[in-house]
Amino acid sequence: MEKLDELRSLAIRHAGAQHPGMPRLSVHSIAEPTEMTALVYDPMAFIVLQGAKRTIIGDKVFEYGPGQTMVVAAEITAMGQILEASVDSPFLAINLNLDPAVITNVVLYLSQTPELQMQPGFGFSMANSELIGAWQRLLEMYERPKEIPVMGLHLEHELMFRLMLGPHAEMLRQIAGVDSRLSHIRQAMAWIREHYTEHLSVEDMAAVAGMSESVFHRRFKAVTALSPLQYQKHIRLQEARRRLVARQGDAASAGFAVGYKSTSQFSREYRRLFGEPPRRDADMVQTIVETAV
Repeated sequence: MEKLDELRSLAIRHAGAQHPGMPRLSVHSIAEPTEMTALVYDPMAFIVLQGAKRTIIGDKVFEYGPGQTMVVAAEITAMGQILEASVDSPFLAINLNLDPAVITNVVLYLSQTPELQMQPGFGFSMANSELIGAWQRLLEMYERPKEIPVMGLHLEHELMFRLMLGPHAEMLRQIAGVDSRLSHIRQAMAWIREHYTEHLSVEDMAAVAGMSESVFHRRFKAVTALSPLQYQKHIRLQEARRRLVARQGDAASAGFAVGYKSTSQFSREYRRLFGEPPRRDADMVQTIVETAV
């Protein structure tokens, strides 16, 4: 597709750059395939221009490549891996962290639709030429920085408008709605991240969201593809991994620091998520980091 080629050429020129006038927009370039790694997505829109990536959310596996867009509406835990990348043809993608205020402004110009069911907090689709053009016009602001104060927000509105004409419309509407069911689930997700070291019950989490336990559990899993307690576990284990890679103590102390009472349980659940025992996995990640520097 000619438009995708034009956007790819533009993105290559600005890979790794970021303009202070557009702090939520970034271009990522990765020169080699990666191991599977754990991460937490913030609400964002993401388009792949070159290469391929695999993302695992809950028990769902997605593989996507050039021209495909990912939209995330909540702070989703996931596993991600770059599948296709090289020095001559790096994995290339553009990312925009979403601003609910921008989406709300676009929603005002679109007809309202009833909230029929709880939407997943993520989605994938193939970008059409109009959406690719919107990404291109937004990224072109990097080459005309003096225009950013006037045109930057206008072009972001255009991108959100194009996204809302596609399959992600209802999910984006939920981001905009301060009283939407998604907003209540996100409140509970934020509370879990703040209290992840504590012993939490689904009853406590449901109370934060203002829902019954059964409704909360069902809606939480619809958004994140994880149960609430699985989500807390992923947050714990990712923080433990960060501590180990940063050499902040041994495996036992990392497990205790994130709320585990049993070293054996911590090691077992860590290996189940990351594929290796805590110390071995952290050493492997540290080697990758040092090699990349």
